[in-house]
Amino acid sequence: IRLLGGFEVTVADRTVAADAWRIRKAKTLVKLLALARGHRLHREALVAVLWPDRDAASATNNLHQALYVARRALTGSSGALCCLRDDVVLLSDGPTPWLDTEAFEAACQRAHQTRNPEDYRVAAELYRGDLLPEDRFEDWSDGPRESLRERHLGLLAEYADVLSDRGEHTQAVDIASAVAAADSYHEGAHRTLMTALAASGRRY
Repeated sequence: IRLLGGFEVTVADRTVAADAWRIRKAKTLVKLLALARGHRLHREALVAVLWPDRDAASATNNLHQALYVARRALTGSSGALCCLRDDVVLLSDGPTPWLDTEAFEAACQRAHQTRNPEDYRVAAELYRGDLLPEDRFEDWSDGPRESLRERHLGLLAEYADVLSDRGEHTQAVDIASAVAAADSYHEGAHRTLMTALAASGRRY
């Protein structure tokens, strides 16, 4: 499941077609579960986000329909996905599907530990763009999107710092400049940029 740069689901080497979701709330349901802690949410929490204006009976009916459509769209995946267990909806009743957000976070942590330029490059490539840009006006997506964006900029700033320490100043300048352009208040990026410029003889 890819969430960075846009929602995309691949099942058994097959990309789930847009029309397979039939109803938009089924797709949103999967997104919410993918972003939730433990990839699970109480039924009432989902209903409050997806159908805040519906009465309990109508909202419950809509939830069951959305779960059915989501499971149909994800047919062919291993394990049971989008399951309802004791009023809790699970993204998976077995192993958690691969998520690019989790792969990105793990790659960032690995790069921070090793300070290996190749690890930074791998982590940076996992960030295809901001989280779920198609949902940028949805309140539930704001917090995770900003958190991942800051994580990405922090990764790049650290990458530039590592390159500068290794004497690769030209590449360090390019990366630090990109971070400074994206966030003009990022002190780490500005500091690395000035250091790399000075070290490369561009003191002005």
